[in-house]
Amino acid sequence: MDQTTVDLNGVRIYTRRVGDGPPVVVLHGGPGAHHDYLLPQYDRLALGRTLLYYDQRGGGRSPVPRDTPVGWREHVADLEALRDRWRLDRVTLLGYSWGGLLAMLYALEHPARIGRLALVSAAPLTAAWRDEFERRLAVRMAQPWVARARAELTAAGLSRTDPEKYRRLAFALSVAGYFHDPRHAREMTPFRVTARTQEAVWQSLGAYDFRARLKQTFPDGTAPRSLLLHGIYDPMPLDSARETAALLSTGVIQLATGHAPHVEATQDFVRALDPFLPRA
Repeated sequence: MDQTTVDLNGVRIYTRRVGDGPPVVVLHGGPGAHHDYLLPQYDRLALGRTLLYYDQRGGGRSPVPRDTPVGWREHVADLEALRDRWRLDRVTLLGYSWGGLLAMLYALEHPARIGRLALVSAAPLTAAWRDEFERRLAVRMAQPWVARARAELTAAGLSRTDPEKYRRLAFALSVAGYFHDPRHAREMTPFRVTARTQEAVWQSLGAYDFRARLKQTFPDGTAPRSLLLHGIYDPMPLDSARETAALLSTGVIQLATGHAPHVEATQDFVRALDPFLPRA
């Protein structure tokens, strides 16, 4: 494993390389998160290939000053700069959640640079579908059991007696709505989202709808080889993934999970992606 920080486009970007073989660039979600919460599960895909991770600008170990722009165009430009730095003529992108939309945005801006696209629980191509996701997630997080569990955790006094355990359990409750079985939330590596970055990305996208541009960029039969993986119980609507898949002339591999198939169904996740991604 190799970790380093690189200077590009006026910011410092943390990168991590693991494995050996054909390269796959991994795009984490958020926006404003970091790659760690994809681990250790995503590293299981490093057998026979190189996984290239990075913390996107404004998140994780790639912080930026408050006056540094962090909109979607800057994220796409960073990815293009990294592709050039890594000397990749064409890239295979493995994008999770927001990272799936980032992969699509990069493909629209640099279609000739795309080798393959693997989109896992991808954020949708329209703001309307994203609004539906936010609505569904809010309903899940408003379930009475979540409030009860939070109250019980506070009453247990763990914040004083075992602060680390308290943080882990509090995090699991904060992401419970993303899971089909909320008990699996404890298995996700905790992460933080930089709110300014998250807000700036969605604000830069506005009332977006990239369906027509995608169809124009990749007319029937010309889309890059693509794979979509999505949980049946994901608050990110399955129909949004089906819509994206149809525009890419492919289908959707459906797993009985919520928004984090790498956590809820690790073996099925690896089994679905491994044959698709390039390997030695």
